[in-house]
Amino acid sequence: MNEGGKPSQATSDPVVPPRTAVDEAIGSLPDPAQPGSDASPGSAVDEAIGSLPDPDPPAAGQPAAGEQPRLGGLTHLDRAGQARMVDVSGKNVTARTATATGRVLLSREAVAALRDRAVPKGDALAVARIAAIQGAKRTPDLVPLAHPIGLHAVAVELIVADDGVDIAVTTRTADRTGVEMEALTAVVTGGLALIDMIKAIDPAAVISDVKVVEKTGGKTGLWRRP
Repeated sequence: MNEGGKPSQATSDPVVPPRTAVDEAIGSLPDPAQPGSDASPGSAVDEAIGSLPDPDPPAAGQPAAGEQPRLGGLTHLDRAGQARMVDVSGKNVTARTATATGRVLLSREAVAALRDRAVPKGDALAVARIAAIQGAKRTPDLVPLAHPIGLHAVAVELIVADDGVDIAVTTRTADRTGVEMEALTAVVTGGLALIDMIKAIDPAAVISDVKVVEKTGGKTGLWRRP
């Protein structure tokens, strides 16, 4: 109470909120009335807002806002979702092999012609073998993101079965990346060449079950299809 009997009003210092980066930016803006001031009033504020911490940051391992996730850990896609050739320069040079297999399903007439060496266009199996080797060598030209590597050996096995031809290809290198794609490309190219040779007898021939069955070398070492 004061001397007049009236309650006294409490006095206290006003509460001043802490200055933020935006406040600092606004305070540093040039006076637009000053001559020669051509700075954009919004630029400093925009930069200050951009420097503020994210109130809702992404969880650990999650991409930031506006950033594309790497789909399923695919190394051939960068964080923007763009295709890229993987940098393997930091890998060790090791001996590597890969074996891929596939089948060309044929009619009985086509199988008989192969066994009797009666294919009108010539030695279909020999052509398929050479095509498989050539396909392995040209893999980087056919598969866009495959690395050009030193392909040191290609072994092709063709077995005529009762329902077609079984193809097995083993590729070898001493390099920084594997040769699975070379083995797969060889199987498919050999199969296509075989169909080209036999299509007059069996236009319904089918390439089937192309897959990698074994690979060695590199960080993973030996791998076999279960």
